[in-house]
Amino acid sequence: MHDELLTIGRFARLCRLSVKQLRHYDDTGLLTPVRVDAGSGYRYYAPEQAPDALTIALLREMDLPLAVIARALAAGPERRAGVLRAERDRLAERISRDQIRLEMLERLVEGGLPGYEVTLVREPERRLAVVRTVCAPAEIGTGIEECAGRLLPALGRAGIPWQPPLWGLYPLDLDERMDIAVGAPTPHGEGVPGLDFEVLPGGLVAETTHTGPYGHLPLAYNALLAAVDERGLRPHAPAREAYLVGPAEAPQEELMTRVVIPVEESTA
Repeated sequence: MHDELLTIGRFARLCRLSVKQLRHYDDTGLLTPVRVDAGSGYRYYAPEQAPDALTIALLREMDLPLAVIARALAAGPERRAGVLRAERDRLAERISRDQIRLEMLERLVEGGLPGYEVTLVREPERRLAVVRTVCAPAEIGTGIEECAGRLLPALGRAGIPWQPPLWGLYPLDLDERMDIAVGAPTPHGEGVPGLDFEVLPGGLVAETTHTGPYGHLPLAYNALLAAVDERGLRPHAPAREAYLVGPAEAPQEELMTRVVIPVEESTA
């Protein structure tokens, strides 16, 4: 069997890896040699281990955690594909967030923060069919998509008509875990499994309209809340977003979102 195995140096050359990398993979339990000589401590590898060695190197290059790599290697072909697909999706989401941050930096470099017109209007009472979830701030986009993906089919199954646009409901203050919701305006329906029905009271609100990616919405909130504070008003939750032009209708730079915050005269 010894003749069929490769020394660590030959195996490293076969995989275009360094001996140091292979030793590290052994130390962390990701890829153990087929045989270790009891006297010399020399490591020997089978040629069939090369695909796993290359997989580890590629995944480490992507900064995947060691625990995820170990789980992928331990899984069978079908489960391994599932683990890798999940990591692919997380990487794509991170790249998307980084792209949005890059675009925000470009805007700052070119001309500073965009301007927003903030107005005070009377908002009518709205009755919404609502689906809720709990998420971290970085998961808001995914959470809203998941809520909408539950809300619209539930309305369809129940035969409940609704009037666009969809609304997002958020706390004023972000936290590590927070309640968010997506609602569809509808005058009908109750007692539908998986749906809540909520009435948003009418009254005075501060509003502005944001055009562009959802990742840039903090700029709109900054302008809106600054104007509320300057006018001596007190904001109330939930902050509301009306998705006037959504991703299915336009590219990211043409998305249109109305941002609304209920306000009242401050008594302080």
